[in-house]
Amino acid sequence: MTNAAASDPTTVVDQGRGGDVPVVVLVSGSGTLLQALIDAASGSDYPVRIAAVGADRPCEGIERAARAGIPTFVCPPGDFADRGAWDVALAEHVSAAGPRFVVTAGFMRILGPATLGAQPVINTHPALLPSFPGAHGVRDALAYGVKVTGTTCHVVDAGVDTGPIIEQRVVTVDDDDTEESLHERIKVQERDLLVEMVARLAREGFAVEGRRVRIG
Repeated sequence: MTNAAASDPTTVVDQGRGGDVPVVVLVSGSGTLLQALIDAASGSDYPVRIAAVGADRPCEGIERAARAGIPTFVCPPGDFADRGAWDVALAEHVSAAGPRFVVTAGFMRILGPATLGAQPVINTHPALLPSFPGAHGVRDALAYGVKVTGTTCHVVDAGVDTGPIIEQRVVTVDDDDTEESLHERIKVQERDLLVEMVARLAREGFAVEGRRVRIG
């Protein structure tokens, strides 16, 4: 997904100053990653305020946000003539909340240039990118026979899980693992990684320079 962070030589997001850094979170499903951020943001020392939660469909993630008193919006692609029109509308919803950056937390759509060009977008993926991108990263890693896999936090660009890598966590694959058992252990690391990196990016700022992400 080519956002400013991937298409420009350098994209800089300044560190937060004088209060919580606003972010928008995009979801498509149950919102367990979102819930980890909601729980973290409820603490007085967490540097992020979730300014809005958006989705491409009605889902449990939107309900979680509403229960937490967070503004929400739903922007279904089917309501628009084409993907380009949907992308522009989504970008308008996101920008209206004034985020420093955007987090996709289980958002199952490829973002277009309008959304990607407005603010940097970060995502987590349940594999060690660039290996095993796409919707079946856990299954593909297990089928390949790798001994370690994990989770990746990365900047979103116009591709599928191809953006610059911010941070990674490793999870050992056990001999008796199933896709489900492995995914459950990865999810624990994925939630922790997302909460940690969103805080660091907000607190310290970051710069994307080609394929490299520099924090602070």
